[in-house]
Amino acid sequence: VQLQASGGGVVQAGGSLRLSCAASGRTFSDYTIGWFRQGPGKEREFVGGISWSGGPTYIADSAKGRFTISRENAKNTAYLQVNSLKPEDTAVYYCAGRRSSVIGTRPNDYGYWGQGTQVTVSS
Repeated sequence: VQLQASGGGVVQAGGSLRLSCAASGRTFSDYTIGWFRQGPGKEREFVGGISWSGGPTYIADSAKGRFTISRENAKNTAYLQVNSLKPEDTAVYYCAGRRSSVIGTRPNDYGYWGQGTQVTVSS
Protein backbone atom coordinates (compact mmCIF):
# COMPACT_ATOMS: atom_id res chain seq x y z
CA VAL A 1 0.00 0.00 0.00
CA GLN A 2 1.17 3.54 -0.74
CA LEU A 3 0.39 6.22 1.82
CA GLN A 4 0.51 9.98 1.53
CA ALA A 5 0.02 12.40 4.41
CA SER A 6 -1.19 15.91 3.75
CA GLY A 7 -2.88 18.84 5.44
CA GLY A 8 -0.01 20.30 7.40
CA GLY A 9 0.77 23.98 7.59
CA VAL A 10 1.68 26.91 9.79
CA VAL A 11 -0.81 27.73 12.53
CA GLN A 12 -0.82 29.84 15.65
CA ALA A 13 -0.89 28.25 19.06
CA GLY A 14 -4.42 27.17 19.91
CA GLY A 15 -5.27 26.50 16.29
CA SER A 16 -6.38 23.31 14.61
CA LEU A 17 -5.57 21.24 11.56
CA ARG A 18 -6.92 18.09 10.00
CA LEU A 19 -4.27 15.86 8.55
CA SER A 20 -5.19 13.27 5.95
CA CYS A 21 -3.56 9.99 5.03
CA ALA A 22 -4.57 8.83 1.58
CA ALA A 23 -3.92 5.24 0.56
CA SER A 24 -3.63 3.56 -2.79
CA GLY A 25 -2.53 0.29 -4.25
CA ARG A 26 -4.08 -2.16 -1.81
CA THR A 27 -7.28 -2.71 0.15
CA PHE A 28 -7.17 0.07 2.70
CA SER A 29 -9.35 -1.78 5.20
CA ASP A 30 -6.64 -4.46 5.50
CA TYR A 31 -4.37 -1.98 7.27
CA THR A 32 -4.25 -0.52 10.72
CA ILE A 33 -3.02 3.06 10.51
CA GLY A 34 -0.66 4.73 12.91
CA TRP A 35 0.28 8.38 13.15
CA PHE A 36 3.75 9.44 14.22
CA ARG A 37 5.59 12.71 14.44
CA GLN A 38 9.20 13.76 14.49
CA GLY A 39 10.24 17.12 15.80
CA PRO A 40 13.58 18.81 15.17
CA GLY A 41 16.34 16.81 16.80
CA LYS A 42 13.87 14.32 18.26
CA GLU A 43 13.08 10.68 17.72
CA ARG A 44 9.97 9.62 15.88
CA GLU A 45 7.09 9.57 18.35
CA PHE A 46 3.83 7.63 18.26
CA VAL A 47 0.79 9.93 18.32
CA GLY A 48 -2.06 7.50 17.86
CA GLY A 49 -3.56 4.77 15.73
CA ILE A 50 -6.78 3.30 14.45
CA SER A 51 -7.53 -0.33 13.77
CA TRP A 52 -8.32 -1.51 10.29
CA SER A 53 -12.06 -1.74 10.98
CA GLY A 54 -12.20 1.84 12.20
CA GLY A 55 -13.25 0.69 15.63
CA PRO A 56 -10.53 0.72 18.25
CA THR A 57 -8.35 3.79 18.42
CA TYR A 58 -5.44 4.62 20.67
CA ILE A 59 -4.11 8.09 21.42
CA ALA A 60 -0.77 8.68 23.10
CA ASP A 61 -0.85 10.46 26.44
CA SER A 62 0.83 13.53 24.94
CA ALA A 63 -2.10 13.93 22.55
CA LYS A 64 -5.10 12.82 24.60
CA GLY A 65 -7.88 15.33 24.75
CA ARG A 66 -6.51 17.29 21.79
CA PHE A 67 -6.06 14.81 18.94
CA THR A 68 -8.56 12.41 17.45
CA ILE A 69 -8.17 9.77 14.78
CA SER A 70 -10.74 8.51 12.32
CA ARG A 71 -10.90 6.80 8.96
CA GLU A 72 -13.22 6.37 6.02
CA ASN A 73 -12.42 3.07 4.37
CA ALA A 74 -14.72 3.86 1.47
CA LYS A 75 -12.50 6.87 0.71
CA ASN A 76 -9.21 5.06 1.45
CA THR A 77 -8.35 7.84 3.87
CA ALA A 78 -7.48 8.21 7.53
CA TYR A 79 -7.50 11.45 9.46
CA LEU A 80 -5.74 13.02 12.39
CA GLN A 81 -7.61 15.98 13.84
CA VAL A 82 -5.24 18.11 15.88
CA ASN A 83 -6.72 20.79 18.14
CA SER A 84 -5.39 23.24 20.70
CA LEU A 85 -1.99 23.11 19.05
CA LYS A 86 1.09 24.04 21.01
CA PRO A 87 4.54 25.08 19.76
CA GLU A 88 5.87 21.73 21.01
CA ASP A 89 3.56 20.00 18.52
CA THR A 90 5.76 21.34 15.73
CA ALA A 91 6.98 18.32 13.78
CA VAL A 92 6.75 16.37 10.58
CA TYR A 93 3.70 14.11 10.89
CA TYR A 94 3.69 10.70 9.23
CA CYS A 95 1.08 8.05 8.69
CA ALA A 96 2.04 4.40 8.56
CA GLY A 97 0.27 1.13 7.85
CA ARG A 98 0.47 -2.42 9.14
CA ARG A 99 -1.47 -5.55 8.17
CA SER A 100 -2.80 -6.33 11.59
CA SER A 101 -5.84 -5.50 13.68
CA VAL A 102 -3.55 -4.51 16.54
CA ILE A 103 -2.45 -0.89 16.87
CA GLY A 104 1.31 -0.84 17.21
CA THR A 105 3.02 2.00 19.04
CA ARG A 106 6.54 1.62 17.70
CA PRO A 107 7.82 2.67 14.28
CA ASN A 108 9.10 -0.86 13.70
CA ASP A 109 5.54 -2.17 14.04
CA TYR A 110 4.72 -0.60 10.67
CA GLY A 111 5.96 -1.67 7.30
CA TYR A 112 4.43 1.02 5.13
CA TRP A 113 5.14 4.72 5.43
CA GLY A 114 4.06 7.80 3.61
CA GLN A 115 5.92 11.02 3.13
CA GLY A 116 5.29 13.30 6.06
CA THR A 117 3.53 16.61 6.28
CA GLN A 118 5.02 19.53 8.19
CA VAL A 119 3.09 21.11 11.04
CA THR A 120 4.53 24.32 12.44
CA VAL A 121 2.91 25.98 15.44
CA SER A 122 3.89 29.55 16.18
CA SER A 123 3.58 31.07 19.63
